Amino acid sequence: MVTSEERMKILKMISDGKITAEEGSKLISTLSQRSEKTGKAAKRSLSSQMLRVRVTDMSTGKTKVNVNVPMKLVDAGLNIAAQFTPEMENAQMMEAVKEALSENLTGKIVDVMDEEDQEHVEIFIE
Repeated sequence: MVTSEERMKILKMISDGKITAEEGSKLISTLSQRSEKTGKAAKRSLSSQMLRVRVTDMSTGKTKVNVNVPMKLVDAGLNIAAQFTPEMENAQMMEAVKEALSENLTGKIVDVMDEEDQEHVEIFIE
């Protein structure tokens, strides 16, 4: 979708005589096609991404948990959980995951060392 600002710039160029109406129409069409492709690519990337949670015992170095979850499932789960538990204890961690989802980030998004339980928790988007 072409933004109204982009559309206004193109119309201004037409009114100033810098481009013809036909050229303006082609510009708008090209911008619309490009934004549609970008939107589809973003949707595809979310469906192909995985959220990996790894919990390691700090004293032994052994992995206690190593789970891969599809990002689409994580996104749906976060939306459902937010409706039922608005005051969750792990709100910061959930916000980090939601932000990463919205920005299509990859790599490590959470890295927490729990000294009390001797656990190292890492969350990745791959």
